[in-house]
Amino acid sequence: MEIFTLLETLEEILEQSKKLPFTDKAIVDKEAILEVIKEIRLKLPDELKQAKWIKEERQRILTEAQKEANDIVKEAETRIISMIDEHEITKKAYEQKAQIIETANEMSREISQGTKEYADNVLGSIQTALEDALKVIQNNRKELK
Repeated sequence: MEIFTLLETLEEILEQSKKLPFTDKAIVDKEAILEVIKEIRLKLPDELKQAKWIKEERQRILTEAQKEANDIVKEAETRIISMIDEHEITKKAYEQKAQIIETANEMSREISQGTKEYADNVLGSIQTALEDALKVIQNNRKELK
């Protein structure tokens, strides 16, 4: 992610800045810092668009998984109806139906959980980046004052 690179650049500028004797203060290149902050502002909308895409993709996957599960259930029901005349076949069909439904439900749960975790990880990373950027900006403002 480019925002992390820009944040690292800010850290490098601050770490390489000249220290004022007998203080924790440093002299920084204001233009360089402002340029990096400007770049971060430009990149943030892209990161937010990516998070929105991930959310939409997650919803699409969940919808697709639900449709697939419904199709599997309907297919199982159709098979059961066609086999209802024979007792042994009917018994096996009910067992297969339950297994197919359980498999479909498990797949749906796994897909749902995976997409939720992925979206949460991406949003967490973005949140951390934004919080770190905000801390850096707040510290820089404090130092400038």
